[in-house]
Amino acid sequence: MSSQTNAVEAQNQDQSAQAEKGAAPAGQMSKDAKNGGGVELDPGMKALSHVPVEIQVVLGTARMSIGNILNLGRGAVVEIDRKVGEQVDIQINHRPVARGEIIIVDEDRLGVTLTEIINIQAGLR
Repeated sequence: MSSQTNAVEAQNQDQSAQAEKGAAPAGQMSKDAKNGGGVELDPGMKALSHVPVEIQVVLGTARMSIGNILNLGRGAVVEIDRKVGEQVDIQINHRPVARGEIIIVDEDRLGVTLTEIINIQAGLR
């Protein structure tokens, strides 16, 4: 059996194990999230419902000079502009859409609980 086949089988086993625990694979919504809110799409929008978008969770930012960046090495700490427990920003295609809190989904997975939805329409004007 090829290593590629083994990798696919391992991924399928991992997804099956997560499904049994109720967790969703990375990049997918859990059953609870799908049933917990959201909006009903009008027929014109259903055609767009399968278009993939990039979702980013931004923990914070830092501003550094190029000289300081070049001096970074293994073990260096970059201090960001957020404090422990502060909300993180959620962006879709680099546009802020929500804020949330980091949670532990599984023993080795992180997730984000949405706590605030940003008025997207106001940001598009």
